[in-house]
Amino acid sequence: MNIEPDYNTGISKLNYFIENNLKNYSRDRNYDFGPDSRNNTSLLSPYISHRSLFEYDVVKKCLEKYEFDQIEKFIQEIFWRVYWKGWLELRPEVWTDFCESYQSIEQSKFYQKAVEGNTGIRCFDEWVLELKENNYLHNHTRMWFASIWIFSLKLPWQLGAAFFMEHLYDGDPASNTLSWRWVAGIQTKGKHYLARSSNISKFTNQRFQYTQLTTDAEPIFEDKNYELKRLDHKNSETKCENLIIFDSNLNAQELSDLSERYKNIFFVLIDNYSRKIKLSHRVMSFKASLIKNISELISNAKIINFEELENLLSKNPKIDVIYPFVGENLDILNKLSVKLKSQLNFKYKNQDLYSWQFSNKGFFNFKKNILNIINKFNLGHE
Repeated sequence: MNIEPDYNTGISKLNYFIENNLKNYSRDRNYDFGPDSRNNTSLLSPYISHRSLFEYDVVKKCLEKYEFDQIEKFIQEIFWRVYWKGWLELRPEVWTDFCESYQSIEQSKFYQKAVEGNTGIRCFDEWVLELKENNYLHNHTRMWFASIWIFSLKLPWQLGAAFFMEHLYDGDPASNTLSWRWVAGIQTKGKHYLARSSNISKFTNQRFQYTQLTTDAEPIFEDKNYELKRLDHKNSETKCENLIIFDSNLNAQELSDLSERYKNIFFVLIDNYSRKIKLSHRVMSFKASLIKNISELISNAKIINFEELENLLSKNPKIDVIYPFVGENLDILNKLSVKLKSQLNFKYKNQDLYSWQFSNKGFFNFKKNILNIINKFNLGHE
């Protein structure tokens, strides 16, 4: 399985998928044939999660080839990431609580067996190895994995979500955290996901059979309701000469245009020392290489570390920042800005600001508005 931290590789994968596999995506998407047979999936998520492939551009390119109703399922899957981001923007305390609880939970010996792939549940143990070696798991497998982790192994969902973040190339605070909450039964209260042996057998093409799993378990209970935050995000023009960009928003086309408006563009990759959730060496290397690859497309770009970011903010009382979304990057940036009394002028995508208003409820409500988003930004056929 080839996932290279290269902007052009992402574009090539998108083009190949549209021409060869998109048409049958809805029919084949739920099957996990193993890491050496991924033609039924796009393998675009590592690029989309970093936005080297911009979700809305991906949708537009797909709709240039097919009508919406022919590829509706794939379009929905692309918009799930937009929806999750919006949902978390409206409820940022969910992320804060997840981080705090994760840091307070003891990592037991049984947890160590799980992350080393020594549970005795064959499919799960093989998926642990696959995750570490490929930094990717099929979406259906992620659901089975999380269900086994929570309900069969009875491990805290927060540790599982952090384990995925540690190893997934496409891990991001919104889709990863909220997907684990959904499996546990706390994202949609009382509705959890229980993996079944027959389902695993069918959709792995009989690779894993007769798996002994917990089939009767109550959803995880969380005695907390999160109130909706009012989104006051808006763009404002400034005369800042410097722009900061994090690994979560690497829209190469947009950055190429912005380079003419700024004297300096600074790419930032936060190291593990400053992170609450540590990332594997392979994931950090992927991010670093992707940033380097995209920064080389921009003449006035420079890559800086945490210490250089702190120094930059200390010397700039006001600075523009491509909004990095709720998560580690935003936490660290906000903490530094308070410490250094630096004013951050966030730059948002108009597409996000429009789409996130539909993230106030469940995905069904968002799904009803996908065509509105497509029409608003001319993503479909003329």
